Amino acid sequence: MAQHIHRAQILHFKVQDQLEHFDDGALVVDDSSGSIIAVGDANSIFAAYPDVDITTHKNKLIMPGFIDSHVHFPQVDVIASYGAQLLDWLNNYTFPTEMSFKDDDKASQTAHFFLNELFKNGTTTALVFATVHKSSVNAFFNASQQYNSRMICGKVMMDRNAPDDLCDTAQTSFADSQELIDQWHNNGRQLYAVTPRFAITSTPEQLEKAGQLLKDNPSVYMQTHLSENIDEINFVKELFPERKSYLDVYDHYGLLGPRSVFAHGVHLEQEDFERLSETKSGIAFCPTSNLFLGSGLFDLQQAQSHQVPVSIASDVGGGTSFSMLQTLNEAYKICQLKGHSLQARDAFYMITLGNAVALSLDDKIGNFEQGKEADFIVMDLASTDLMARKLSTCETLDEMLFSLMILGDDRAIDETFVAGKSVYKKQ
Repeated sequence: MAQHIHRAQILHFKVQDQLEHFDDGALVVDDSSGSIIAVGDANSIFAAYPDVDITTHKNKLIMPGFIDSHVHFPQVDVIASYGAQLLDWLNNYTFPTEMSFKDDDKASQTAHFFLNELFKNGTTTALVFATVHKSSVNAFFNASQQYNSRMICGKVMMDRNAPDDLCDTAQTSFADSQELIDQWHNNGRQLYAVTPRFAITSTPEQLEKAGQLLKDNPSVYMQTHLSENIDEINFVKELFPERKSYLDVYDHYGLLGPRSVFAHGVHLEQEDFERLSETKSGIAFCPTSNLFLGSGLFDLQQAQSHQVPVSIASDVGGGTSFSMLQTLNEAYKICQLKGHSLQARDAFYMITLGNAVALSLDDKIGNFEQGKEADFIVMDLASTDLMARKLSTCETLDEMLFSLMILGDDRAIDETFVAGKSVYKKQ
Protein backbone atom coordinates (compact mmCIF):
# COMPACT_ATOMS: atom_id res chain seq x y z
CA MET A 1 0.00 0.00 0.00
CA ALA A 2 1.48 3.34 -1.09
CA GLN A 3 1.53 5.72 1.85
CA HIS A 4 2.60 9.31 2.26
CA ILE A 5 2.97 11.53 5.31
CA HIS A 6 2.28 15.27 5.27
CA ARG A 7 3.84 17.13 8.18
CA ALA A 8 2.66 20.56 9.34
CA GLN A 9 0.49 22.20 11.94
CA ILE A 10 -2.84 20.34 11.68
CA LEU A 11 -6.37 21.32 12.68
CA HIS A 12 -9.72 19.57 12.22
CA PHE A 13 -12.96 18.95 14.10
CA LYS A 14 -13.75 15.49 15.42
CA VAL A 15 -17.28 16.70 16.20
CA GLN A 16 -18.78 20.18 16.38
CA ASP A 17 -17.43 21.17 19.79
CA GLN A 18 -14.25 19.09 19.67
CA LEU A 19 -11.43 20.70 17.75
CA GLU A 20 -8.24 18.65 17.44
CA HIS A 21 -5.04 20.63 16.92
CA PHE A 22 -1.45 19.46 16.53
CA ASP A 23 1.17 22.18 16.59
CA ASP A 24 3.54 19.70 14.94
CA GLY A 25 1.28 17.15 13.31
CA ALA A 26 1.34 14.49 10.63
CA LEU A 27 -1.34 13.23 8.27
CA VAL A 28 -0.93 9.77 6.76
CA VAL A 29 -2.57 9.26 3.37
CA ASP A 30 -3.10 6.10 1.34
CA ASP A 31 -2.13 7.30 -2.12
CA SER A 32 -3.73 4.35 -3.92
CA SER A 33 -7.22 4.74 -2.43
CA GLY A 34 -7.02 8.47 -1.73
CA SER A 35 -8.09 7.99 1.88
CA ILE A 36 -6.92 8.99 5.35
CA ILE A 37 -4.94 6.40 7.29
CA ALA A 38 -4.10 8.34 10.46
CA VAL A 39 -3.53 11.76 11.98
CA GLY A 40 -1.63 12.72 15.12
CA ASP A 41 1.42 14.44 16.52
CA ALA A 42 4.42 14.05 14.26
CA ASN A 43 6.64 11.99 16.55
CA SER A 44 3.92 9.44 17.28
CA ILE A 45 3.04 9.11 13.61
CA PHE A 46 6.69 8.72 12.57
CA ALA A 47 7.14 5.94 15.13
CA ALA A 48 4.01 4.13 13.97
CA TYR A 49 4.74 4.55 10.27
CA PRO A 50 8.49 4.18 9.70
CA ASP A 51 9.96 4.18 6.22
CA VAL A 52 7.08 6.23 4.77
CA ASP A 53 7.87 9.21 2.56
CA ILE A 54 7.37 12.53 4.33
CA THR A 55 6.57 15.94 2.87
CA THR A 56 7.15 18.73 5.35
CA HIS A 57 5.03 21.83 4.78
CA LYS A 58 7.15 24.23 6.79
CA ASN A 59 5.29 26.98 8.68
CA LYS A 60 1.99 25.84 7.18
CA LEU A 61 -1.39 24.66 8.48
CA ILE A 62 -3.21 21.60 7.15
CA MET A 63 -7.01 21.54 7.35
CA PRO A 64 -9.75 19.51 5.63
CA GLY A 65 -10.77 20.94 2.27
CA PHE A 66 -13.47 23.60 2.43
CA ILE A 67 -17.03 22.77 1.38
CA ASP A 68 -19.30 25.22 -0.48
CA SER A 69 -23.03 24.43 -0.20
CA HIS A 70 -24.40 26.70 -2.95
CA VAL A 71 -22.65 27.95 -6.08
CA HIS A 72 -23.41 28.37 -9.81
CA PHE A 73 -20.71 27.15 -12.20
CA PRO A 74 -22.18 28.95 -15.28
CA GLN A 75 -22.10 32.26 -13.44
CA VAL A 76 -18.31 32.63 -13.44
CA ASP A 77 -18.69 35.35 -16.08
CA VAL A 78 -21.53 37.05 -14.19
CA ILE A 79 -19.55 37.74 -11.04
CA ALA A 80 -19.06 41.46 -10.30
CA SER A 81 -21.87 42.63 -12.60
CA TYR A 82 -22.97 46.10 -11.56
CA GLY A 83 -26.07 47.52 -10.06
CA ALA A 84 -29.11 45.27 -9.77
CA GLN A 85 -31.12 43.38 -7.21
CA LEU A 86 -32.12 39.77 -7.64
CA LEU A 87 -34.81 39.67 -10.32
CA ASP A 88 -33.28 42.34 -12.55
CA TRP A 89 -29.87 40.76 -12.04
CA LEU A 90 -31.18 37.42 -13.29
CA ASN A 91 -32.81 38.98 -16.35
CA ASN A 92 -29.96 41.35 -17.21
CA TYR A 93 -26.94 39.15 -16.55
CA THR A 94 -27.61 35.56 -15.54
CA PHE A 95 -30.09 34.40 -18.16
CA PRO A 96 -28.21 35.88 -21.14
CA THR A 97 -24.98 34.26 -19.91
CA GLU A 98 -26.55 30.88 -19.27
CA MET A 99 -27.97 30.76 -22.81
CA SER A 100 -24.42 30.40 -24.13
CA PHE A 101 -24.08 27.06 -22.31
CA LYS A 102 -25.91 25.25 -25.08
CA ASP A 103 -22.40 25.25 -26.59
CA ASP A 104 -20.63 22.15 -25.28
CA ASP A 105 -17.16 23.66 -25.59
CA LYS A 106 -18.18 26.72 -23.60
CA ALA A 107 -19.66 24.52 -20.87
CA SER A 108 -16.59 22.27 -20.71
CA GLN A 109 -14.08 25.13 -20.65
CA THR A 110 -16.06 26.94 -17.95
CA ALA A 111 -16.41 23.79 -15.84
CA HIS A 112 -12.63 23.29 -15.78
CA PHE A 113 -12.02 26.97 -14.99
CA PHE A 114 -14.64 26.88 -12.24
CA LEU A 115 -13.22 23.77 -10.59
CA ASN A 116 -9.71 25.18 -10.71
CA GLU A 117 -10.95 28.37 -9.05
CA LEU A 118 -12.51 26.27 -6.29
CA PHE A 119 -9.25 24.38 -5.76
CA LYS A 120 -7.26 27.61 -5.81
CA ASN A 121 -9.45 28.81 -2.96
CA GLY A 122 -9.20 25.59 -0.97
CA THR A 123 -12.68 24.30 -1.78
CA THR A 124 -12.75 20.59 -2.57
CA THR A 125 -16.51 19.87 -2.54
CA ALA A 126 -19.46 22.00 -3.65
CA LEU A 127 -23.19 21.80 -4.27
CA VAL A 128 -23.44 23.25 -7.77
CA PHE A 129 -26.08 24.61 -10.15
CA ALA A 130 -25.53 23.93 -13.85
CA THR A 131 -27.88 25.43 -16.49
CA VAL A 132 -31.09 24.13 -18.02
CA HIS A 133 -28.99 22.34 -20.64
CA LYS A 134 -28.47 18.65 -19.94
CA SER A 135 -25.09 18.91 -21.65
CA SER A 136 -23.90 21.47 -19.07
CA VAL A 137 -24.25 18.85 -16.33
CA ASN A 138 -22.38 16.29 -18.39
CA ALA A 139 -19.62 18.85 -18.97
CA PHE A 140 -19.38 19.58 -15.26
CA PHE A 141 -19.32 15.97 -14.10
CA ASN A 142 -16.85 14.98 -16.81
CA ALA A 143 -14.51 17.71 -15.61
CA SER A 144 -14.97 16.82 -11.94
CA GLN A 145 -14.36 13.16 -12.66
CA GLN A 146 -11.02 14.02 -14.26
CA TYR A 147 -9.91 15.56 -10.95
CA ASN A 148 -11.64 12.83 -8.91
CA SER A 149 -13.32 15.55 -6.85
CA ARG A 150 -16.46 14.95 -4.80
CA MET A 151 -19.07 17.24 -6.31
CA ILE A 152 -22.86 17.52 -6.34
CA CYS A 153 -24.53 19.08 -9.37
CA GLY A 154 -27.89 19.25 -11.11
CA LYS A 155 -29.62 20.44 -14.28
CA VAL A 156 -31.75 23.52 -13.70
CA MET A 157 -35.49 22.86 -14.11
CA MET A 158 -37.18 26.00 -15.45
CA ASP A 159 -40.35 26.11 -17.56
CA ARG A 160 -41.67 29.68 -17.19
CA ASN A 161 -40.72 33.30 -16.49
CA ALA A 162 -37.41 32.94 -18.31
CA PRO A 163 -36.24 33.35 -21.94
CA ASP A 164 -37.69 30.72 -24.26
CA ASP A 165 -34.20 29.42 -25.06
CA LEU A 166 -33.68 28.66 -21.36
CA CYS A 167 -36.99 26.93 -20.72
CA ASP A 168 -37.61 23.20 -20.68
CA THR A 169 -40.96 21.59 -19.90
CA ALA A 170 -42.20 19.67 -16.90
CA GLN A 171 -41.84 16.39 -18.80
CA THR A 172 -38.48 17.04 -20.49
CA SER A 173 -36.95 18.30 -17.25
CA PHE A 174 -38.16 15.13 -15.53
CA ALA A 175 -36.80 12.85 -18.24
CA ASP A 176 -33.47 14.69 -18.57
CA SER A 177 -32.96 14.77 -14.80
CA GLN A 178 -33.68 11.05 -14.46
CA GLU A 179 -31.21 10.24 -17.24
CA LEU A 180 -28.56 12.34 -15.51
CA ILE A 181 -29.28 10.67 -12.17
CA ASP A 182 -28.90 7.24 -13.77
CA GLN A 183 -25.64 8.27 -15.42
CA TRP A 184 -23.95 10.28 -12.68
CA HIS A 185 -25.37 9.79 -9.19
CA ASN A 186 -22.81 7.78 -7.17
CA ASN A 187 -20.67 7.45 -10.29
CA GLY A 188 -17.27 7.60 -8.60
CA ARG A 189 -17.37 10.69 -6.39
CA GLN A 190 -20.16 12.46 -8.32
CA LEU A 191 -23.61 13.03 -6.82
CA TYR A 192 -26.80 14.46 -8.29
CA ALA A 193 -29.14 17.21 -7.07
CA VAL A 194 -32.66 17.76 -8.39
CA THR A 195 -32.53 21.49 -9.22
CA PRO A 196 -35.64 23.60 -9.76
CA ARG A 197 -34.16 27.13 -9.97
CA PHE A 198 -36.87 28.62 -7.78
CA ALA A 199 -40.65 28.69 -7.53
CA ILE A 200 -40.93 31.66 -9.89
CA THR A 201 -39.49 29.75 -12.85
CA SER A 202 -41.30 26.45 -12.32
CA THR A 203 -44.95 25.66 -12.95
CA PRO A 204 -46.86 23.55 -10.45
CA GLU A 205 -46.52 20.66 -12.91
CA GLN A 206 -42.74 20.96 -12.93
CA LEU A 207 -42.47 21.20 -9.15
CA GLU A 208 -44.62 18.08 -8.94
CA LYS A 209 -42.17 16.33 -11.28
CA ALA A 210 -39.26 17.48 -9.08
CA GLY A 211 -41.00 15.90 -6.09
CA GLN A 212 -41.49 12.72 -8.09
CA LEU A 213 -37.78 12.57 -8.87
CA LEU A 214 -37.01 12.73 -5.15
CA LYS A 215 -39.49 9.95 -4.39
CA ASP A 216 -38.10 7.76 -7.17
CA ASN A 217 -34.46 8.45 -6.21
CA PRO A 218 -34.36 8.85 -2.41
CA SER A 219 -30.58 9.23 -2.16
CA VAL A 220 -30.30 12.27 -4.45
CA TYR A 221 -30.16 15.88 -3.27
CA MET A 222 -32.51 18.80 -3.91
CA GLN A 223 -31.32 22.37 -4.27
CA THR A 224 -33.22 25.57 -4.94
CA HIS A 225 -33.63 29.17 -3.75
CA LEU A 226 -35.88 30.43 -0.96
CA SER A 227 -36.90 33.85 0.38
CA GLU A 228 -33.87 35.73 -0.88
CA ASN A 229 -35.49 39.01 -1.87
CA ILE A 230 -38.75 40.83 -0.99
CA ASP A 231 -39.83 41.30 -4.62
CA GLU A 232 -39.13 37.62 -5.27
CA ILE A 233 -41.32 36.62 -2.31
CA ASN A 234 -44.16 38.84 -3.50
CA PHE A 235 -43.96 37.32 -6.98
CA VAL A 236 -44.18 33.82 -5.50
CA LYS A 237 -47.33 34.89 -3.60
CA GLU A 238 -48.89 36.02 -6.89
CA LEU A 239 -48.02 32.76 -8.62
CA PHE A 240 -49.11 30.48 -5.76
CA PRO A 241 -51.90 32.34 -3.91
CA GLU A 242 -53.24 29.08 -2.50
CA ARG A 243 -50.05 28.39 -0.53
CA LYS A 244 -49.49 29.96 2.88
CA SER A 245 -45.80 30.80 2.36
CA TYR A 246 -42.90 30.54 -0.09
CA LEU A 247 -41.59 27.52 1.80
CA ASP A 248 -45.04 25.95 1.73
CA VAL A 249 -44.88 25.92 -2.08
CA TYR A 250 -41.90 23.59 -1.91
CA ASP A 251 -43.40 21.64 0.99
CA HIS A 252 -46.61 21.02 -0.94
CA TYR A 253 -44.68 19.39 -3.78
CA GLY A 254 -42.58 17.17 -1.53
CA LEU A 255 -39.28 19.01 -1.83
CA LEU A 256 -38.35 19.24 1.87
CA GLY A 257 -36.10 16.69 3.54
CA PRO A 258 -32.64 16.00 4.99
CA ARG A 259 -30.94 16.20 1.56
CA SER A 260 -32.71 19.43 0.57
CA VAL A 261 -30.73 22.66 0.63
CA PHE A 262 -32.52 26.00 0.30
CA ALA A 263 -30.23 28.88 -0.56
CA HIS A 264 -30.63 32.16 1.34
CA GLY A 265 -33.70 32.03 3.62
CA VAL A 266 -33.17 35.71 4.44
CA HIS A 267 -36.84 36.55 5.02
CA LEU A 268 -38.40 33.61 6.85
CA GLU A 269 -41.18 33.49 9.43
CA GLN A 270 -41.13 31.50 12.66
CA GLU A 271 -43.39 28.86 11.09
CA ASP A 272 -40.91 28.42 8.24
CA PHE A 273 -38.02 27.78 10.62
CA GLU A 274 -40.13 25.26 12.51
CA ARG A 275 -41.04 23.39 9.33
CA LEU A 276 -37.45 23.35 8.09
CA SER A 277 -36.39 21.94 11.45
CA GLU A 278 -39.14 19.29 11.45
CA THR A 279 -38.10 18.03 8.03
CA LYS A 280 -34.34 18.44 8.65
CA SER A 281 -34.16 20.67 5.57
CA GLY A 282 -31.10 22.92 5.34
CA ILE A 283 -30.43 26.56 4.58
CA ALA A 284 -27.33 27.69 2.71
CA PHE A 285 -26.23 31.03 4.19
CA CYS A 286 -24.80 33.13 1.33
CA PRO A 287 -23.38 36.29 2.92
CA THR A 288 -21.47 37.87 0.03
CA SER A 289 -24.38 37.60 -2.41
CA ASN A 290 -26.94 38.74 0.15
CA LEU A 291 -24.90 41.89 0.65
CA PHE A 292 -23.97 42.40 -3.02
CA LEU A 293 -27.55 42.08 -4.28
CA GLY A 294 -28.97 44.00 -1.31
CA SER A 295 -31.18 41.06 -0.37
CA GLY A 296 -30.97 41.38 3.40
CA LEU A 297 -29.25 40.01 6.49
CA PHE A 298 -29.69 36.32 7.28
CA ASP A 299 -30.46 35.56 10.94
CA LEU A 300 -28.02 32.74 11.68
CA GLN A 301 -28.79 32.75 15.40
CA GLN A 302 -32.53 32.33 14.84
CA ALA A 303 -32.01 29.48 12.40
CA GLN A 304 -29.67 27.71 14.79
CA SER A 305 -32.05 28.26 17.72
CA HIS A 306 -34.66 26.30 15.75
CA GLN A 307 -32.05 23.60 15.04
CA VAL A 308 -32.25 24.17 11.30
CA PRO A 309 -29.17 22.76 9.55
CA VAL A 310 -27.26 25.80 8.27
CA SER A 311 -24.36 25.54 5.84
CA ILE A 312 -22.35 28.41 4.40
CA ALA A 313 -21.86 29.16 0.73
CA SER A 314 -20.19 31.49 -1.74
CA ASP A 315 -23.13 31.72 -4.21
CA VAL A 316 -20.86 32.81 -7.05
CA GLY A 317 -21.83 34.66 -9.29
CA GLY A 318 -24.20 36.68 -7.07
CA GLY A 319 -21.54 36.06 -4.49
CA THR A 320 -18.37 38.04 -4.96
CA SER A 321 -15.63 35.56 -4.06
CA PHE A 322 -14.83 31.87 -4.44
CA SER A 323 -12.94 32.12 -1.15
CA MET A 324 -14.68 30.54 1.82
CA LEU A 325 -12.39 32.66 4.00
CA GLN A 326 -13.82 35.82 2.47
CA THR A 327 -17.28 34.28 2.81
CA LEU A 328 -16.65 33.87 6.55
CA ASN A 329 -15.43 37.47 6.68
CA GLU A 330 -18.80 38.71 5.41
CA ALA A 331 -20.74 36.19 7.51
CA TYR A 332 -19.07 37.59 10.61
CA LYS A 333 -20.14 41.12 9.69
CA ILE A 334 -23.74 40.10 9.00
CA CYS A 335 -23.90 38.33 12.35
CA GLN A 336 -22.53 41.47 14.02
CA LEU A 337 -25.31 43.54 12.45
CA LYS A 338 -27.84 40.99 13.74
CA GLY A 339 -26.45 41.25 17.28
CA HIS A 340 -24.67 37.91 17.22
CA SER A 341 -20.95 37.16 17.33
CA LEU A 342 -19.72 34.38 15.04
CA GLN A 343 -16.83 32.67 16.81
CA ALA A 344 -13.84 31.62 14.69
CA ARG A 345 -14.08 27.98 15.78
CA ASP A 346 -17.74 27.84 14.80
CA ALA A 347 -16.94 29.47 11.46
CA PHE A 348 -14.22 26.97 10.53
CA TYR A 349 -16.38 24.09 11.73
CA MET A 350 -19.10 25.32 9.36
CA ILE A 351 -16.93 25.32 6.22
CA THR A 352 -15.43 21.88 6.97
CA LEU A 353 -17.21 19.23 9.03
CA GLY A 354 -20.33 21.36 9.55
CA ASN A 355 -21.01 21.70 5.84
CA ALA A 356 -20.27 17.99 5.43
CA VAL A 357 -22.91 17.22 8.06
CA ALA A 358 -25.38 19.59 6.37
CA LEU A 359 -24.83 17.76 3.06
CA SER A 360 -25.01 14.27 4.63
CA LEU A 361 -21.39 13.70 3.63
CA ASP A 362 -19.76 13.57 7.06
CA ASP A 363 -19.20 9.83 6.67
CA LYS A 364 -16.92 10.63 3.73
CA ILE A 365 -15.35 14.09 4.16
CA GLY A 366 -15.03 16.99 6.59
CA ASN A 367 -12.30 15.82 8.96
CA PHE A 368 -9.33 13.47 9.22
CA GLU A 369 -10.97 10.35 10.62
CA GLN A 370 -9.42 7.10 9.44
CA GLY A 371 -10.94 5.90 6.17
CA LYS A 372 -12.33 9.23 5.07
CA GLU A 373 -11.47 10.70 1.69
CA ALA A 374 -8.18 12.61 1.70
CA ASP A 375 -9.38 16.04 0.62
CA PHE A 376 -7.23 18.59 2.43
CA ILE A 377 -5.53 21.93 2.05
CA VAL A 378 -2.20 23.40 3.07
CA MET A 379 -2.54 26.99 4.25
CA ASP A 380 0.04 29.76 4.55
CA LEU A 381 -0.89 31.83 7.60
CA ALA A 382 1.64 34.48 6.58
CA SER A 383 0.70 34.69 2.92
CA THR A 384 0.66 38.50 2.96
CA ASP A 385 2.78 40.97 4.87
CA LEU A 386 -0.27 42.08 6.82
CA MET A 387 -1.22 38.51 7.74
CA ALA A 388 2.36 37.78 8.81
CA ARG A 389 2.38 40.86 11.01
CA LYS A 390 -0.99 40.01 12.52
CA LEU A 391 0.05 36.39 13.10
CA SER A 392 3.02 37.59 15.15
CA THR A 393 0.59 39.23 17.59
CA CYS A 394 -1.73 36.22 17.98
CA GLU A 395 -1.35 34.52 21.35
CA THR A 396 -4.08 31.88 21.04
CA LEU A 397 -5.38 29.48 18.42
CA ASP A 398 -8.70 31.35 18.33
CA GLU A 399 -6.93 34.63 17.58
CA MET A 400 -5.03 32.96 14.76
CA LEU A 401 -8.19 31.48 13.25
CA PHE A 402 -10.07 34.75 13.53
CA SER A 403 -7.33 36.71 11.78
CA LEU A 404 -7.25 34.03 9.06
CA MET A 405 -10.98 34.32 8.36
CA ILE A 406 -10.90 38.12 8.30
CA LEU A 407 -7.66 38.70 6.38
CA GLY A 408 -7.36 35.48 4.38
CA ASP A 409 -8.27 34.84 0.75
CA ASP A 410 -6.98 32.66 -2.08
CA ARG A 411 -3.41 33.79 -1.33
CA ALA A 412 -3.60 31.84 1.93
CA ILE A 413 -4.06 28.55 0.07
CA ASP A 414 -0.64 27.07 -0.61
CA GLU A 415 -1.76 23.69 -1.95
CA THR A 416 -4.97 21.71 -2.40
CA PHE A 417 -5.25 17.92 -2.39
CA VAL A 418 -8.19 15.92 -3.74
CA ALA A 419 -8.30 12.22 -2.84
CA GLY A 420 -4.66 12.52 -1.80
CA LYS A 421 -3.46 14.06 -5.09
CA SER A 422 -2.33 17.65 -5.49
CA VAL A 423 -4.69 19.57 -7.79
CA TYR A 424 -3.42 23.07 -7.05
CA LYS A 425 -0.07 24.47 -5.93
CA LYS A 426 0.53 28.20 -5.46
CA GLN A 427 3.34 29.45 -7.67
